[in-house]
Amino acid sequence: MKIHEYQARQLLTEAGIPVPSSSMVENVDDAAGAYETVVREAGLGDGGLAVVKAQVHAGGRGKAGFVKLVHSAGEATDAAQFMLSNRMVSVQTGPEGLEVKKLLVAAGVDIAKEFYLAITTDRATRRNVLIASAEGGVEIEQVAESNPDAIIKQPIDPLMGLQGFEAREVAFKLGFTGKQVGQAVKIMMALAALFVEKDCTLAEINPLIVTPPTTEAPDGQVMAIDAKFSFDDNALFRQRSIGGMFDPAEENANELRASKFGLTYIALDGNIGCLVNGAGLAMSTMDIIKHYGGEPANFLDVGGSASEEAVTEAFRIILDDKAVEGVLVNIFGGIMRCDVIAQAVVNAAKEVGFEVPLVVRLEGTNVEAGKRILEGAKADIPTMEAADDLDDAARRIVAAVKGEVAAS
Repeated sequence: MKIHEYQARQLLTEAGIPVPSSSMVENVDDAAGAYETVVREAGLGDGGLAVVKAQVHAGGRGKAGFVKLVHSAGEATDAAQFMLSNRMVSVQTGPEGLEVKKLLVAAGVDIAKEFYLAITTDRATRRNVLIASAEGGVEIEQVAESNPDAIIKQPIDPLMGLQGFEAREVAFKLGFTGKQVGQAVKIMMALAALFVEKDCTLAEINPLIVTPPTTEAPDGQVMAIDAKFSFDDNALFRQRSIGGMFDPAEENANELRASKFGLTYIALDGNIGCLVNGAGLAMSTMDIIKHYGGEPANFLDVGGSASEEAVTEAFRIILDDKAVEGVLVNIFGGIMRCDVIAQAVVNAAKEVGFEVPLVVRLEGTNVEAGKRILEGAKADIPTMEAADDLDDAARRIVAAVKGEVAAS
């Protein structure tokens, strides 16, 4: 589960990590008041710098024009008007873009230096790891590719957690000096504790910044001005406050619909819908579709114990995708019974209708009963054909979508 930046700032503040004053708004009329509030709280005078940011679960906001610096209430209103009335299109959204419904208005700060700081799980070592770089403010993937030596990785002991001496070593490697070191260490320690406490899968600050020296802070101040968090969905039952931050408007509607029925659905860009039981089998099914020149339209795992109702809903979700030009059902019945799938196919044909080619491959528990159900429904589902195995099924559905005859 992901959250918005304004919510991430709230978590950082609660953890004792300094962030600039900010406010979230959902309509144009509130932008001016939010600007005046954050500028006043930050101790900035008339014409103080603030930033207006679109709150969407996608990157590339700045390049898309959805991060704007403003120096007045009027400019904040204009920025809000633009963002709330236009879809944001970036490299991460696709050409259709995303609707912007929320904005963050935050006080601006002078920046002397930017850094990258994050904690995630290293699958190779099976431990959490602190990742840092002195090249902050840009996509860390670009840094890792162009200058891998700029990435600092500090493994975190699963029992002891991040230790103070480890955080100090990272701070020195990043180039922090004077009182900056203590501030940076405090932030790293707080972020590490927050990561574990909230069951995060990613806790990222980019950029972490140092402000220029002032009379009050001769070494400058270390603070976070942007953050990103992701959480383990399986832990949300004990993270009620985090679950309350979920924004369904930012998720694929069919993915949410599938989750209500215990289905795992991920929309893709192809035209062949897939209904499979088991994540590994689903991946193999998508691979073999691509092997024969097709493109999967989704990943859909009905699991091992889905009800007939849930499987019928799975067909509805697949067929609701206007890009789908054919459907492949691949079931290896262990716990899942083939006759349940077969009856769901028949139900979906009656309730939704199959106007696209449908290829069904069944094997395993109650397979003969399932085949009899499908055989008896042939007249009602003229686009359906049975396959002997997965290879045969993939060839048949790809050929059908392309308007060809499958090779024997």
